[in-house]
Amino acid sequence: MFHPRARTFGVRSATIAMLLAVPFAISACTGGSGSATTPTVPMPKNIVSIMVRVTGTITLGTPTSLNVTVSPLNVSGVTLTGTYPEAIALADSDTTGSTTLSTATLTNSSQTVTLAYNGSGAFKGATITATATGATPGTFNVTTGASCSPITYGANVIQGYYPCMLQNAYNLDITAGTGQTIAVVDAYDDPNAEADLGVYRTTFGLSACTTANGCFKKVAQNGSTTYPTADTGWAGEESLDLDMVSAVCPNCHIILVEANSSGNTDLYTAENEAVTLGATEISNSWSGDEYAGETTDDTNYFNHPGVPITAASGDNGYSNNEGHAAPQYPAASPYVTAVGGTSLNPAANTRGWTETVWNEFAVGAGATGSGCSIYEAKPAWQHDTGCTTRVYNDVAANGDPQTGVAVYDTYNSGGWGEVGGTSEATPIVAGMYALAGNGATIDNGSYPYLNPGHLNDVTSGDNVTGDPSGPVSCPVGQAYVCTAGVGYDGPTGMGTPDGTGGMKSLLAHRPMLAAVRAVMTPKGLPQRRLCPLPAPGHMACDAIVVVGAH
Repeated sequence: MFHPRARTFGVRSATIAMLLAVPFAISACTGGSGSATTPTVPMPKNIVSIMVRVTGTITLGTPTSLNVTVSPLNVSGVTLTGTYPEAIALADSDTTGSTTLSTATLTNSSQTVTLAYNGSGAFKGATITATATGATPGTFNVTTGASCSPITYGANVIQGYYPCMLQNAYNLDITAGTGQTIAVVDAYDDPNAEADLGVYRTTFGLSACTTANGCFKKVAQNGSTTYPTADTGWAGEESLDLDMVSAVCPNCHIILVEANSSGNTDLYTAENEAVTLGATEISNSWSGDEYAGETTDDTNYFNHPGVPITAASGDNGYSNNEGHAAPQYPAASPYVTAVGGTSLNPAANTRGWTETVWNEFAVGAGATGSGCSIYEAKPAWQHDTGCTTRVYNDVAANGDPQTGVAVYDTYNSGGWGEVGGTSEATPIVAGMYALAGNGATIDNGSYPYLNPGHLNDVTSGDNVTGDPSGPVSCPVGQAYVCTAGVGYDGPTGMGTPDGTGGMKSLLAHRPMLAAVRAVMTPKGLPQRRLCPLPAPGHMACDAIVVVGAH
């Protein structure tokens, strides 16, 4: 049986900061209508704002082909060169007027074509179609990715990190993921889930993911379309989860499985239904206190070989059940990848980013969970010696609401907001598993331990300093369970992803300082809870709203 937490600050999964700001000033609003545009303030020319990927080739004839090379991350333009066996007509699909082609026809093998970006208008992607005008028709598409310049919706700059910023920070190749299906398991219904997801993906230049095109599916815990009762707090959680899966793996299909309630039995039933429906990865942005009998539930609901499962570690800091909050489940299960949260900030270094343990207790914005399990045995792939049982986390990603992500949700908030929590980090990691595409070989939380070379080691910060429930410290010999250091630690596990295993990103790490700072909100804004503490036998989303100044 679960028990409510005995602390005054009961955040567990999503932490939501609902605010927008006019360009470079703070004010609160509730979204808006119309298309997204970049602000009139021009971006500095030294900021990377165009990300280019080649999406395919076309054979114009045998043995000749149109071989196009792209110069990526070139702010001044995108250059195409190649060998053309015949005249090639060019067309640019971008309708915003922000891109222009230097020529409309290729007629010789030495010709160079530039797709220029003039720095104004919404640069959400453009496809250059090269069509042979002779006897061998065909096309070659070069697709540019979303801009990392600040974007406005209506009259206000969208606050929080954008997909392109997360992709850059974690070195992701988002051309991968085709054939993967990520299930998001949450409680209650979000009636606006698909529509809100559509706004998010359109705004940031991601391809449509809808029921109509087969990319999106929403079901109840029994697989039907008779959805449960709607709930505003969990609707915010669902929007966050869907948006983060989309940001990290735009090519993935998505299944949203809505449990009838936040009760253990209902959420666990939804978990198994996700597997039945063919999910290749599952994201769980919820947690509750550990309980006797959970090892049986491990086997019945979370032991799904070949389907990586991610679980949030909560937003209440370190847990040890000794006059303090209990360790969190299902994060403590060895069958899941337990996900912690970091504070991700831009930096003038090679990576362009820096991370520390997420701890914002000082401003009432929570801290990543971590702990030493009461009931779960030490798995063979964990080799720390201070705790004799399972320690969580295994890996981490951005979770600090003060360095949160942009999310679009109308059922809870009425528009754009900035969101954080381990609820943010958990679907991010699920999306990374999908990009890697090797989930069929993963049976538990061991994968990050096998590939430490593809992780950013987080070595500073803790999740106990300033805990509002009273002075907290890790037991003697277990300091690493609540304090970051070189190698494994509880708050961030083995670290944060740097690519997805052996995959190489097409997006080089480049500093985006001006663009990122323009979409970040100031720290220390007031908080309010969205969800009540759970009753025994229930899980919690326990989101926090960071209220912006008008």
